[in-house]
Amino acid sequence: MTARPNVVLVHGAWADGSCWRGVIEGLQSQGYRVTAPQFPLTSLADDVARLRQVLARQTGPTILVGHSYGGQIVGLVYVAAFALDEGESLGALLAQGPVAPALVHQSVDDRGFVWLAEDDFTNHFAADVDPVTSKVMFAVQQPLASNTFSDAMGVPAWRSLPSWYLIATEDQAIPPPAQQMFAQRMGATTIEVPSSHVAMVSHPKDVIRLTGMAIDAVAADR
Repeated sequence: MTARPNVVLVHGAWADGSCWRGVIEGLQSQGYRVTAPQFPLTSLADDVARLRQVLARQTGPTILVGHSYGGQIVGLVYVAAFALDEGESLGALLAQGPVAPALVHQSVDDRGFVWLAEDDFTNHFAADVDPVTSKVMFAVQQPLASNTFSDAMGVPAWRSLPSWYLIATEDQAIPPPAQQMFAQRMGATTIEVPSSHVAMVSHPKDVIRLTGMAIDAVAADR
């Protein structure tokens, strides 16, 4: 890899591309071309289609980084993300344990989209983000279509790609033991960060560091 790769950042549920701001600024300062598109969160198929649209605009090699629900859209670098295997769904995995504190008071609107309550968002979903920022994040949250919880995963990218995983050890949305399981079964290179679910907001330098590890490893293989 003779040129710096592009980096595409994929946000998860109840977030948008702006949640990557600290990561974007850090990567851009290092000379990377970064794209953090908005995903509709209307279905897994719609989100995959948006990713393909964005990837078609890239010139040269591209590193993908996915957060939370965004992890099942992409592969390679996972940030406190779901790393489902073929045939698995978000709903089935979440049903295996008690409801995470960040997801206790979800509400579903008349169009079938799931929203988080403000207290759950600011005090659990983004627990280590400063209150002003977490309230802004709550205000711009993108709801997730409820049917997405039953969408079954196809063949995941981690089956054929080397992967890296950031485990957020203070996560109250995806339990850290689940993250450890995801990372272990896909043989990911792993770092642990004492972060809430939104590590890219509260610990952007760690996300940049993990992304750099992936870039360096991929470059060394070329």
